[in-house]
Amino acid sequence: MPYARKKHHKGVLHLKKSWRTKRRTKDLDEIDEDLKEENAVKLINQEVDLDKPGAAQHYCIHCARYFINQRALQDHFSTKVHKRRMKALETEPYSIEESERAAGKGNFVFAQKRKIETIETEDDINKESKVMRVDE
Repeated sequence: MPYARKKHHKGVLHLKKSWRTKRRTKDLDEIDEDLKEENAVKLINQEVDLDKPGAAQHYCIHCARYFINQRALQDHFSTKVHKRRMKALETEPYSIEESERAAGKGNFVFAQKRKIETIETEDDINKESKVMRVDE
């Protein structure tokens, strides 16, 4: 029986790390930090940057991606990728307190679910903060 084929060429192992991190995006805890009101306003109203797609004017906060125009951004909101990210953001991110509880310091508490909606404009950010205050 033949051996399993390797996924990289012999002698180019130094490229393996760059292949693994080629399309690395922000982690969920970094995105959770971006969803806070003061950070979200800055990300939605970015200055024009010609090095980024769409001059950095069309940004999905939840997926940490830039789009070339408003239509592409709207189409992205209905994709599986965006919906999966929204579902993943519903649970609170892993914290230092949670890691201490897992190590035996304190009592176990289940991660809380929260309602996440797509943020498109600054008006959505203000509406989102009002909803959060009503729930508290």
